[in-house]
Amino acid sequence: MSGSAPKNEVRHFYDEIGWKLESDGFYQNARYEDLRPVSADYIHRCHLRLVPYFQNGGKYFLDAGSGPIQYREYLAYSEKFEFRVCLDISITALKEARKRIGDHGLFVVGDVANLPFSSEVFAGAVSLHTLHHLPLEDQKKAWSEINRVLLPGRKAVVVNGWTESAMMKHWQKRVLRAEKIGHRIARIRGKENGKARQEKSEKAAETPTGTYVQKLDANWIRSELPAVIGRSKIEIRCWRSVNVRWLRALIHNPYGKAALRHLFALEEKKPEYYGEYGQYPMIILTKEN
Repeated sequence: MSGSAPKNEVRHFYDEIGWKLESDGFYQNARYEDLRPVSADYIHRCHLRLVPYFQNGGKYFLDAGSGPIQYREYLAYSEKFEFRVCLDISITALKEARKRIGDHGLFVVGDVANLPFSSEVFAGAVSLHTLHHLPLEDQKKAWSEINRVLLPGRKAVVVNGWTESAMMKHWQKRVLRAEKIGHRIARIRGKENGKARQEKSEKAAETPTGTYVQKLDANWIRSELPAVIGRSKIEIRCWRSVNVRWLRALIHNPYGKAALRHLFALEEKKPEYYGEYGQYPMIILTKEN
């Protein structure tokens, strides 16, 4: 697949499908998230894990692959900045982002691997679930570009998924067993069609249809990034250790909320461990002074 083909594929998917609002008020792309009330507090607290890295504020905050800024918690990242610069390959995403943040935003159609900005202009940056849409060589370019545009001493936080999570692999048999039990219960209750739709959504959450996805692991981060970011510092912390399929299979009332509170506490106690071995890390880049 040529370098431009994945980007065109991603642009088409998000312009035509991913960032279209549906009748329930959610974007189609939100189907890759667990939106059930039982998981809501855990998801909310995971989203807010980025906020402490941007407490110093500044003039310009970069959101590289902003999408429509689809979750309200994302708004908190740029609260202490004068402008949030939203860059995305999808014009549909940027139109939706403008509705959310208005004059606080500056909106740029662009490629995260070729940022159209001067060096050392941003006092903070995020990239959320974006870099995995790029081939690995372009992911390295994106890291180099984010590092280039950051001010010295400032931070960027990239949230992405590992290709394979040791923690999710460990839980795989239990997840499959829980899904089978759920399927039987749905059949008994006469909710076969609803269960089938849920299973389809779960598969989509693992492999988003219509978008190019190439993820990686912690060893790739440690071995490949030093050559492109120089003496800037990289840390791996936990954003969220479990994927949507795990949540939907194992987290249910009446004990689901308590189980997720316990999981969140474990992630907070050992953020490096759950960042490396869980599903979704925060990769924190601190620009060299």
